[in-house]
Amino acid sequence: MMNRFEGPGGGEARIRYLDADFQVISPGAYVTCAVTGGHIPLDELKYWSIARQEAYVDAASSLKRLLESG
Repeated sequence: MMNRFEGPGGGEARIRYLDADFQVISPGAYVTCAVTGGHIPLDELKYWSIARQEAYVDAASSLKRLLESG
């Protein structure tokens, strides 16, 4: 994983979310939580949806999105 302070990748990363990991498509320092809009540093990213290809800041945000989507 890239150091979050390296070069031009200080903005938002583009990620492909996989089963137990994620693949960085375009380097960056963070991704945006789909529920709260907050920034999640890549080294703190633990929650995401493979089906929706989106990240969540915590388990509560992940559950909220799941319940909203029915």
